[in-house]
This record gives sequence, structure tokens and C-alpha cells, in this order.
Amino acid sequence: MTSPSQSDRGGAAGYDGFDVSAVDRVLVVRLDRPEVGNALSRRMREPMARIWARVNEDDDIRAVVLTGSGDRHFCTGADVKEIAETGEAPSAAAAQEPIVWSPVAAGVRKPVVCAVNGIVAGGGLHFVVDSDVVIAAEHATFLDTHVSVGQVGAVENIGLTHRLPFGTAMRMTLQGSSFRLGAARAYTLGLVDEVVPAAELEPTALHVASCIAANSPRAVELSRALLWDSLGRRPHDAAEEAWRQAQRHWSHPDFLEGARAFAEKRPARWTAGHDG
Repeated sequence: MTSPSQSDRGGAAGYDGFDVSAVDRVLVVRLDRPEVGNALSRRMREPMARIWARVNEDDDIRAVVLTGSGDRHFCTGADVKEIAETGEAPSAAAAQEPIVWSPVAAGVRKPVVCAVNGIVAGGGLHFVVDSDVVIAAEHATFLDTHVSVGQVGAVENIGLTHRLPFGTAMRMTLQGSSFRLGAARAYTLGLVDEVVPAAELEPTALHVASCIAANSPRAVELSRALLWDSLGRRPHDAAEEAWRQAQRHWSHPDFLEGARAFAEKRPARWTAGHDG
């Protein structure tokens, strides 16, 4: 694995509130406001949308690692101090604009590995519940603070019900800041896929993302989409649609290339791009 490229952070051409770098075919996106718990501000909406658009449009990017700066906070949700000062939430324009934080809501087609490096609260759960794989440091903690600061637990909380027992998701939502899930418990309940020592968090996340990036981009994209689309559907209907998509993929170059590479014991030469 090569070293990360120079980070893109701040400035007109950069990503205000984020530190973004590339490692081979993996884009590393770091929430970069450690002085305020990596909280989400209104000025981060547009950069977030551009980051997700870059992920979709750049064929050299095949997976994403999403994490936070520092070792105390992953993301503490909306910047409550900013709300107190301006009277507006980071997503105040959401009635007219799409939800930009969630990779699923934003229409991201490529896998996202979430590396939880500390406390996750409120809106920070967008990234956890809507990532494809979640790796957490041993000291990570998960809580939902919406009702404790006068907000409605909504989109992220629905996402919690897809990964947690309903009672636990409800308890997180209604108890607010008084109920916390440690990393070990979150793993036991299914919110987290792997727990590692803090020093191993980012290398583990990069390893997972790199393994994903080595596979057929089109097959990965279709497989990922089918699993997300199956949530809330009747299993029979979801399986029928999955079978139709699998059959359509038989005509894609990667289908035959994968078989030939395996037979010839060589690395596959995948077709770039998402069309096919």
C-alpha cells in the first residue's frame, strides 16, 4: 500500500471541515474539527456533497474510509453552539435539499468503511448506520443526544433499527445522553462489525477497504446496492430482483474476466466505471 497523497483540507478548492486523502484506490475522509468534537456545521454541507460526488465520479476511487480527527471524538453530531448562535441546524435547508451526510441518502455507489475513533453522538450516527462496514476502537462510545438537546431523533434513529434490536434503538433514542453503548456491547448487538485497539483502527479499516477495492468494481457496486435495497422488502421480492441483477451482470466484461483470471492464476483486469 502506498502512502497517502497530500491532504485536501479547507480553502476554496478543498473541503472545509474535512481532511481528505487518497491511499491507492481508497479515499480517506476525516471529519476534521477536533476542537468541537468533529461536530457538523452548516459550512460542511457543500464540501460533504462534493466529497460524495467525487467518490461516485472518480473511477480510481473504489472504496472509502470515513473517520474522525483525534482519538476522543468521531463525530458529536450537529454543532449545538452554532445552532444556539444562528438558530439554524446544519441541515436546516433539508426540506429543499437532500440529506448530504449519509452515504446511502446521498446516493453513494461505492462501499464506505466507517472507522469509529471515539465518541459518536446524534447526527454522527448518520455515518455509522449508513456505512457498509463499521470498525470501532475499543474506547469508542455510541449515544443519541437528539431529545436531550430538544431535537427529534429521526433519520439516524431509523437507521439504528436496522442494526440494533428494536428495544435498544428505542432506548438510545428516548433516554438521550443518559444511555451509552460501549464498543464491546455495540459489537455484541450488531451495530459494530469489529472492535480493535485504537492503534489498529485505521490500518484495519484501510485493509478492509483495500480488499474491497481489489474486487470487480461493478460486481461490488451491484452487490452492495442489492443488500441495501433489500431492507424493508419482502425476502422473496428482494431475492427475485437480486437474481435478475445477477443474470444481467453475465454480459458484463468482469464476469468472464473473473473466471479467466481465476483459471489462469493471475490478477484480474477489471473494467473501470460503473456502467454495464
